[in-house]
Amino acid sequence: MSDRTDELAAGLARVLADRTGTASTIRDLTRLSGGASRETWAFTAVAPDGAERPLVLQRERAGGNGAGGGMSAEGALLRAAAATGVPVAPLVATDEGRDELGAPFIVMDRVDGETIVRRILRDDRFAAARSSLAREAGAALAAVHRIDPDAIEGLHEEDQVEQFRNLIDALGEPHPAFELGLRWLDRNRPATHRRGVVHGDFRMGNLIVGEDGLRAVLDWELSHLGDPVEDLGWFCVRAWRFGSPLRAGGVGTAEDLVEGYVAAGGAPVAPEDLRWWEAMGTLKWGVICIVQAATHLGGATRSVELAAIGRRTAENEEDVLELIAGPSDYEPALASLPSREVATGPHDRPTAAELLDAVGEYLVEVRDGVEGRLGFHARVAGNVVATVRRELELGPAQAAAHSQRLAALGVSDDVELAAAIRSGAVDDRLDEVTAAVRESVRDKLAVANPGYWERP
Repeated sequence: MSDRTDELAAGLARVLADRTGTASTIRDLTRLSGGASRETWAFTAVAPDGAERPLVLQRERAGGNGAGGGMSAEGALLRAAAATGVPVAPLVATDEGRDELGAPFIVMDRVDGETIVRRILRDDRFAAARSSLAREAGAALAAVHRIDPDAIEGLHEEDQVEQFRNLIDALGEPHPAFELGLRWLDRNRPATHRRGVVHGDFRMGNLIVGEDGLRAVLDWELSHLGDPVEDLGWFCVRAWRFGSPLRAGGVGTAEDLVEGYVAAGGAPVAPEDLRWWEAMGTLKWGVICIVQAATHLGGATRSVELAAIGRRTAENEEDVLELIAGPSDYEPALASLPSREVATGPHDRPTAAELLDAVGEYLVEVRDGVEGRLGFHARVAGNVVATVRRELELGPAQAAAHSQRLAALGVSDDVELAAAIRSGAVDDRLDEVTAAVRESVRDKLAVANPGYWERP
């Protein structure tokens, strides 16, 4: 182990001795991939008698977006969730407000199963689990929503339309597509509003699934008070389907999800309310993509993964517009396949594009030859190289087309267009504005994720 890992292992040994009363040796401490706001580590605690206990550590990283109250509050929430029947990993320790591992943390028993969504959606061994997973997810959410909201301290409650409008302003990045989304959300709010504990990030990737079905609900860091239908809408956001046409997490229909929810004691859910919260969740994830990129750009956490997430904003713009305005028939120009190019002086070949092609090919080798976090980041880096390659080819023409669209709308830039949408100044031309915004969003996708607009 490195000096940093040795230090973390020593700290974990002290924490476990304090919380469990057993002096343990820490073995096989390994950083896991993923986790934009937290570090996740797997390890084994070995007791003096040789008994082994597989555990997981989650620790906030710099720039993390954990909810107020820290991980001690999260520990209390996990205990309450277990008491209402939510499948959760047994809690072992939290930071309890002490700076023992350099940042707020939580330690849990390791639950056997799979979290990698593509495996859950495609591997034959999960076929039986997939058949009932959407209903199980609904039942788990019904149990989440049975938690007494007045029994958990530190959970905030805030109007999400206003919250994310303010966050967009704070980030200083205008997004006309999101302004159209916020306008629609503000004018189409659900008629009924319930109040309860909301998990806040209930989605594929945060569920441990075994061959027998759902085993544990993870990552409660974004829990808050609000309308419980938010959790069901979030589970239906397209980003969590991973290419599957099935609306509920890629594993079932929305009807499956709601039926499982109601059968387990959840209140009936109107289809229009579910759609509203799906649109709200889609916009929310799009803004979070901007926040994650800002964490990288501001230097709090330099990460190719966080940098790449910034370009996923356009996917959520597309999905928001699809939900509020229906389909579009605009087809942007696509980048060509790599080809032999002529160098422009004074530079020699390989051209810039050819150099990017070479780097991309190398990263494929790294991705296929390295497992774990480095392999995952090699995959991300390869996607970044491909994005840059496409922007070199398509960017100039796209910029010219975008300027023409703005001029036709009588505005000079996205800042002015976003402000006009928010103020209502273009309400009498809303169809024209929406069409122009959608064309620019699809041009962005032609660089960031070609063909994303083609529904599976």
